[in-house]
Amino acid sequence: MNNAARINPFYAARFKRIAPAFQPQTRHEPEQAMFARLPKAPKNASPVPHLTSLYHFHRAGEYGDRTYPGNCGGNLIKDLLLYFKPGLVLDPCSGSGTCPDVCQELGIPCMAWDIHRGIDACDPQGFSNAETFDFIWAHPPYWRQKIYAPDERDLSQAPTLEAFLRRYGQFIRNCSTALKTGGKLAILMGDYNDRDAGFVPLTWHTKRLAFAAGLRQCCTDIIRFSHGASSSKKTYRSSFIPGLHDVCMIFEKAN
Repeated sequence: MNNAARINPFYAARFKRIAPAFQPQTRHEPEQAMFARLPKAPKNASPVPHLTSLYHFHRAGEYGDRTYPGNCGGNLIKDLLLYFKPGLVLDPCSGSGTCPDVCQELGIPCMAWDIHRGIDACDPQGFSNAETFDFIWAHPPYWRQKIYAPDERDLSQAPTLEAFLRRYGQFIRNCSTALKTGGKLAILMGDYNDRDAGFVPLTWHTKRLAFAAGLRQCCTDIIRFSHGASSSKKTYRSSFIPGLHDVCMIFEKAN
């Protein structure tokens, strides 16, 4: 004991602690909001100082339609556009129009496509060659976590993980081809625990497919806290570790 105390004083100190009284939890105990203190970011010349690898914004912002399944809010998009200062922007999975709304506010020209408008971003023929883009924002389906359209071409309708990844890889290749040299592709993706396939690391697959398409990652991952997710309002019978975030990965076309 004495030798251990000299080597590690915390080892001895723990024997003097008084254990807190046991407080049994009740089912009717009200749920309390919890707040984490984020690390202090180093000062630098960034035009968006609050944009770090940990992204917390509790309000969705006045962009797009929050009732639309999978709407992610526009604040992260806005901060990325303010940071990279692109010219022409593309959103090939525009959903309720969040990215176009942000671009309109910032005065940035934007083209927006979606499967609901009959445009398949996973078309093996690729995107139109009429335009190339400085920045592409992509928030594709997290496989079949949510079904977005009855169209069988929709990524959320892929019957198997293999089929999803095959079309997802084509989507990323299409985006890569449509980028100008030095252009950025920002993909917001979350891992998914599937009922049949088990845990699916979609963020890892995203990087694997992006690198295979000739892109390189140009900055840190941005871990976005998922405020207002529909899953947070559900009660599940099974036991699991909930995922409370998704990941924004930014890739660059080198040449």
